[in-house]
Amino acid sequence: MDSLTSRGLQEITLGSIPQVSYASTAPELSDNTRYDFFSRVVPPDTYQAQAMVDIVRHMGWNYVSTVASEGNYGESGVDAFIQKSREDGGVCISQSVKIPREPKVGEFDKIIHRLGENPNARVVIIFANEDDIRRLLQAAKKVNLTGHFLWVGSDSWGSKISPVLHQEEMAEGAVTILPKRQSIKGFDRYFISRTLENNRRNIWFAEFWENNFNCKLNRHALKKGSGIKKCTNQERIGKDSSYEQEGKVMFVIDAVYAMAHALHNMHSDLCPGKVGLCSKMDPIDGTLLLKYIRDVKITGIAGNPVQFNENGDAPGRYDIYQYQINNKTAEYKIIGHWTDQLNLNMPAMQWPGGARQVPSSICSQPCKPGWRKKIVKGIPCCWHCERCDGYQYQADAFTCKMCRFDMRPNKTHTGCQKIPIVQLEWSSPWAVIPVLIAILGIMATLFVVVTFVRYNDTPIVKASGRELSYVLLTGIFLCYATTFLMISTPGVGICSLRRIFLGLGMSISYAALLTKTNRIYRIFEQGKMSVSAPRFISPASQLVITFSLISVQLLGVCIWFTVDPPQAFIDYEDQRMANPELARGVLKCDISDLSLICLLGYSMLLMVTCTVYAIKTRGVPETFNEAKPIGFTMYTTCIIWLAFIPIFFGTSQSTEKMYIQTTTLTISVSLSASVSLGMLYMPKVYVVLLHPEQNVAKRNTRSLKAVVTAATMSNKFNPKVSLRPNGEAKTELCENLETQGLSPKQTYISYSNHAI
Repeated sequence: MDSLTSRGLQEITLGSIPQVSYASTAPELSDNTRYDFFSRVVPPDTYQAQAMVDIVRHMGWNYVSTVASEGNYGESGVDAFIQKSREDGGVCISQSVKIPREPKVGEFDKIIHRLGENPNARVVIIFANEDDIRRLLQAAKKVNLTGHFLWVGSDSWGSKISPVLHQEEMAEGAVTILPKRQSIKGFDRYFISRTLENNRRNIWFAEFWENNFNCKLNRHALKKGSGIKKCTNQERIGKDSSYEQEGKVMFVIDAVYAMAHALHNMHSDLCPGKVGLCSKMDPIDGTLLLKYIRDVKITGIAGNPVQFNENGDAPGRYDIYQYQINNKTAEYKIIGHWTDQLNLNMPAMQWPGGARQVPSSICSQPCKPGWRKKIVKGIPCCWHCERCDGYQYQADAFTCKMCRFDMRPNKTHTGCQKIPIVQLEWSSPWAVIPVLIAILGIMATLFVVVTFVRYNDTPIVKASGRELSYVLLTGIFLCYATTFLMISTPGVGICSLRRIFLGLGMSISYAALLTKTNRIYRIFEQGKMSVSAPRFISPASQLVITFSLISVQLLGVCIWFTVDPPQAFIDYEDQRMANPELARGVLKCDISDLSLICLLGYSMLLMVTCTVYAIKTRGVPETFNEAKPIGFTMYTTCIIWLAFIPIFFGTSQSTEKMYIQTTTLTISVSLSASVSLGMLYMPKVYVVLLHPEQNVAKRNTRSLKAVVTAATMSNKFNPKVSLRPNGEAKTELCENLETQGLSPKQTYISYSNHAI
């Protein structure tokens, strides 16, 4: 709609003269505040723009360019398309180009260059006149872009031949749109029969005749050499010239019928039963006539309904065409229609080169599963793909979210799945070795216990201190049994037993050993000062001291039970690796590293104290005591636990932490028990079973006081005695006894004869 048309409509509006248009599609004519007396039987370009947006979206295109001829039709059409695409979303504009009214030389080449700047935007939306479309196709053909651009043309292109003449390959696959219409057969018969004689009432018909037959009616208008002949009036339309019914004929007829029906209805209401105009219609009230026009609802000449909305617009009904080449024959083929919504026959569509698959015209390729779209600022259809890494999953196309603490992303990072739960299995090599050691240890411990019970009244068993020996063997047994608790499936019961027995076995063992070494130390320290025996060295006293030391461990465990009841839980942080596929939830008891240190700390204190007493009693003659075997036991045990600490805490970041720490702890406990069992009891069992001749009392008449006095005096008289080999220590006192007639066998005072 140019400025002249706009002024004409404004004058009609000022004069309150209703108008029904058969061809004007400009969107601004729908403005009822400016053009309130304007109505039309053709749909406005806003419907056409909506139909084109629906086509683009249906094809999966989201990145397009637009081309418009300068002027109201082209610019308004493109503006309507851009507005609709923004409202519906999902379509972005790469380039928006305007063709000047009077394009300069090379203008279309520049336009094609601009359209090709972004090769991903292959679709071009065209609101242009026929000549501009033709020249645009020519420019694209010149730079050999045949098949690259996908044209979507408005009704100005429609199904016309002139824009694509001699450029069929360049236009192949073009999708165009036209208001729904059909040829009126009766009009063809009528129009073909028109001549200058029978159509004098049409003042423009003579001009049409000259243009149609390329002749002149006036002889004086002929110019020499022009090649134009004089009209003979014998020419016939469709015979001496090509004829094709104008596409707007249907709308012209519908517009006439709409106005006629409005006038008829108005006359029936205002002048009932009267022929001609009555006073109420003379003059006609334009506002009232407009009301009757807007109320018209009739069936048009082609069978389509003719009606108007509140803005005077007709409903949008379009046919969708595609320009196809089949067997070297080019034609426009109807592939669908649009009436408020799009209906396309996709199998009937064909693209450049005869392809059936819809070509792409998108800014960015779809992101792979597990990748999110990071939108380019200002261009919602363009994005960069970013991977949802770590423990993130793709929540939607634009967002990555963290999986819940007990879950990890699947392989494609499109969702979350449960983290596998692991525990130390009995069949694992990490469990087999500790269990094997524990079984052998338990068998050895039971063997020693059975041996001691069977030979309970023999001198060696008596001299070992039977009461403390059985207590010590009980502690050793519990140390071995702890292995099974550490490998069993954690639960409330297992966790409770772990808290009780993990430290209890060691506490029992080291409490008994500490009591023994302390007793030996006190006896010989007392002997340096007097010949009287120290207090609390009887078996009953020793048991009371031992169980008092053990009760401290039990008291600490009871307090722990009260403050923090035991429970099993799944630790998802323990093995939460950088690679989610390696993440595991560890089923474990609620015993932290700090709690473990506290649990074993008391046992370690007993062990260190026992080691100190073992060092202090190292100078006591071996024939009087077993302080040195106890010392060797404690030295070895300290070495084991000193090795345990860096292994246990140094693997806290390892993926095998659960296995290494559990195995290290159980083996360390079992080795501690094995050292005590091997150094303190295996020599005795060896003598009891294999050398029973040595398991006899040698000097039963000696009193404890005499033994202590002799040992003490021996150390005073000959300090070097402790350096002699085991079994060869002979005190000066013993030598004096020999001179008094005692047999050499009686001068050796064996610790095995006295339960010190």
